[in-house]
Amino acid sequence: MTFLPGGPWLLHALQQPALLASLPEAQAVHPMSTRKPNILFIMADQLRADYLGCNGHPSIRTPNIDALAARGVNFTRAYCQAPVCGPSRMSFYTGRYAISHGASYNNVPLRVDERTIGDYLRPEGYRVALVGKTHMRRDDEGMARLGIDPDSSRGVLVSECGFEPFERDDGLHPDQSADPDLPYNRYLRSKGYAGPNPWHAHANSAQGENGEVLSGWHMRHCHLPARVREEDSETAYATNRAMDFIEEAGDTPWCLHLSYIKPHWPYMAPAPYHAMYGRQDILPAVRSEQEREQPHPVLEAFMKHPESLEFSRVEVRERVIPAYMGLITQLDDHVGRLMAFLEERGQLDNTLIVFTSDHGDYLGDHWLGEKELFHEPSARIPMIVVDPSHQADATRSTTCERLVEAIDLVPTFVDVAGGNSSDCDHVLEGRTLQPLLHGATPTDWRTHAFSEADYAWRPARKELGLAPDEARAFMVTDGRWKYIHYEQHRPQLFDLREDPHELEDLAARAAYQEISRAMEEALTNWSLERRTRVTVSNQRVAAATGSAHQRGYLFGVW
Repeated sequence: MTFLPGGPWLLHALQQPALLASLPEAQAVHPMSTRKPNILFIMADQLRADYLGCNGHPSIRTPNIDALAARGVNFTRAYCQAPVCGPSRMSFYTGRYAISHGASYNNVPLRVDERTIGDYLRPEGYRVALVGKTHMRRDDEGMARLGIDPDSSRGVLVSECGFEPFERDDGLHPDQSADPDLPYNRYLRSKGYAGPNPWHAHANSAQGENGEVLSGWHMRHCHLPARVREEDSETAYATNRAMDFIEEAGDTPWCLHLSYIKPHWPYMAPAPYHAMYGRQDILPAVRSEQEREQPHPVLEAFMKHPESLEFSRVEVRERVIPAYMGLITQLDDHVGRLMAFLEERGQLDNTLIVFTSDHGDYLGDHWLGEKELFHEPSARIPMIVVDPSHQADATRSTTCERLVEAIDLVPTFVDVAGGNSSDCDHVLEGRTLQPLLHGATPTDWRTHAFSEADYAWRPARKELGLAPDEARAFMVTDGRWKYIHYEQHRPQLFDLREDPHELEDLAARAAYQEISRAMEEALTNWSLERRTRVTVSNQRVAAATGSAHQRGYLFGVW
């Protein structure tokens, strides 16, 4: 397999069709040894599913990510479990819905007793590490209650969502709260970038005509290049650190979560990526006047947020989206660089690779900015999986339209590592993707996918006059219909087949009441099926069922 890791200037002198034409459509990959496969879990922050070439974007250039899709399975109906960084990631890492793990919004601690990827893979002999972002907040109260020292080896793992923090960097470091000893800041200073917070002053700011620093926090500046060389940018640095870990791990089976902060805001791209796209590359906003004139009350409240008001302006979209696209192409170049690195070391053919994101970005669609609600630009995520085993040969370069959820990755990793995810089905709420990767057609695959929102911290809650525990919403889709339940407000219903842009809310129409009732019933049934008996396995329950008399507990005997 040939990847395209070379300098971005050379890479983008070429045209995407020529690049894609050179890629094998179904390049077989196989382990070169019998040792356990490595797991490379790549996540981009705030990357929309439809902003990849392999997912149909007409102008973006993502040849290396497209090459992953050509080597594996592209799951085109994948959903995150909560379209916000923190709760989405906690679902990715636990294999459980937000309503189950409880970390329902950013900075809500993940309970100390929740098991994560590391807890499942370390017993299988894996070194499980992090480079980049988790947005996890540790459960200080729970750790204190149990007497766990945060600085102990166990305490570090509990504090870092079960990952060995090879280098954690959550990526947002405003001057008021930046850690001056942040490793990335130390790195930037070693490269000559001065100041107390070079993350902001250089990597996420531009330079004005008179040499002044133009902050990337202000979107008006994102058409300018960041004040950092491309090779010193966040994306390049994270890739370098991933390579450092892989070299250090050597022949030990490893699972690396490489979690890029971009294309999340601040939307600042280094040269040449800042100027790679223009207004001619921008897709029209998906929105209608009716959405703004007759909005759902919750959407109306979100439309009043500053980011929504700004992204409703054409000028803002024309300034931000080219930078957003440039950041994606930069990420793609470094994915190619990493694949070449693995290939050179003979590890590419023994590494399961996942490429995904934690949620999308509205970018002005539906008169909204940011994410958080349940339209496709926000809740649907890219999900590409490359399985290096012989069993996956039949599915290479295929797309799968089965409903897939973020929580499916943990059970998949357990099975790939040699464990048995069904042994954990009293805790894990996702489903292993291995059958789909190996060409099976399971008849009992899920019929619905779900996502949640807890917007208690957002101005919309106050606008709506809701108490903190009333600002909840839940989405269910069966692939055709999408139904959204809002606590304290009326629901929404969309027909994704006839109205894929979700512009026509059908919930109030009499002709669709039965469909709404069926979707509400599916949501109710889902809420009753959550895994709450997490301390005893289903296998133990099955073995003990009806055995009381055998164990000497002779109740009911005459």
